[in-house]
Amino acid sequence: MKSNPVAVYLSERFGLGNELVSMKPIGNGHINSTMLLTAENKSLVVQKLNTEVFPEPEMLVKNARLIEGHLSQKHQLGDYDLDIIRHVPTQASDFLVDCDNGVWRALEFIGGSYSEDVVANTSQAEIAANAFGQFAVALEDFDAEQLHHVIPDFHNLAMRAEKLKSVIARDPVNRLTSCQAEVDFCLSQLGLVDELKKLRGVVPVRPCHNDTKINNMLFCNKSHTAKAVIDLDTCMPGYWLYDFGDMVRTFCSPEEEDSTNLDNVRVREEIFAAVVKGYVEPLKGLITEQEKQSFWLGTKVMTFMIGLRFLTDYIDGDNYFAIKHENHNLERAQNQFALYRDILAKKQTLKAILSDV
Repeated sequence: MKSNPVAVYLSERFGLGNELVSMKPIGNGHINSTMLLTAENKSLVVQKLNTEVFPEPEMLVKNARLIEGHLSQKHQLGDYDLDIIRHVPTQASDFLVDCDNGVWRALEFIGGSYSEDVVANTSQAEIAANAFGQFAVALEDFDAEQLHHVIPDFHNLAMRAEKLKSVIARDPVNRLTSCQAEVDFCLSQLGLVDELKKLRGVVPVRPCHNDTKINNMLFCNKSHTAKAVIDLDTCMPGYWLYDFGDMVRTFCSPEEEDSTNLDNVRVREEIFAAVVKGYVEPLKGLITEQEKQSFWLGTKVMTFMIGLRFLTDYIDGDNYFAIKHENHNLERAQNQFALYRDILAKKQTLKAILSDV
C-alpha cells in the first residue's frame, strides 16, 4: 500500500520516521481537521488548523503551551491529577508545519482513553463535570490576561446578535425564507444580552476552557474515570458560567446536537443535577455566591448562543462550521432551540437543583 505523502512528511517532521506510516480521522470537531498519525507503533494527534477561524496559529499554540506549562507544574506538586495534552515540537523545534496548503501541529496522543458524544448516565456526567471543575481550580491562580484572544468576542452574545441581524439584512444566499420561524424566535430572546450586561463587575473574570463539550473530556478505558481535559484552543478569560452552561448544553440532551429527532431533545434533570454536583464540588471555597447564581444564566445563554451561531452561519452560506449537507447548520440551530425551550420550561426544577448545592 502506498503511503499518504502528507502523512509521511508530517511523520518525518515530527520525528516518527517514515516506516509503516498511516493517518486516519479522529474525533468530531467542527473547526480543525484532526487525524491520528501512526508510524512504527508510535502515534501523535495531528491537526490541520482552520486559519479562517484561527488566523494567528502561533498565538493559538502559545496560549495552549502556557496552559500546559501551568498544569504541568500543578501536576508535579500533586495538585492536578489528570493527564495533560501537550504540543509536540518538530525535529527542528518548531510547533507548526506548513503542509498540504495549510498549517499543522502535533499533540501527544493520550492512549487508553475514549470520548463520548452523548452522555449515557449520571455517573459519566458527574465524572466529566468534575474533571472540568478540577481544570478550573488548577487554573484559578493562572493570570488569564496572559492569554491572547484567539477568537475575539467568542462568547459575546451582544456581538453574535448584531452579526445575526447583519446577515439577516443581507441574506447573501437567499435562505431567509426557509428559516423565518427560527429567526423570529431568536430575535425574541435577545433580552439575554441585557441579563449578561448586569453581571459585569459582579462575577470575576477567570481563565476558562470555553469549550466544555462532553467530547473534550477523555475517560480511561479500564476504570472509566476521568483521564484528561483536551482541546485548549479556546482557553481565554471568561466567566465560569460559560463553561458550566456549555456542559449543560452538551451533557443533558439524550440527542447529539445535530439530531433531527427534536421530540427527544430535552434536558434530563438527573443529568443536570449530576453536572451541578460534579462541577461545583471542586470549586467549593473558590466560587462566589454570585457566580453560583450566574450558572442559571449560563444554562440559558450557552444553548441559545450556539443555536444563534448555527442559524447565522446557515443564513450566511455555511462559512464557519463544517457541514455534511446543505441544511446541516439549520438542523443544528433547530436542535439547540428545542433544548433551550425545554430549559425555559423546566426553569423552576433546574433552579431548585442549583440552589440545593
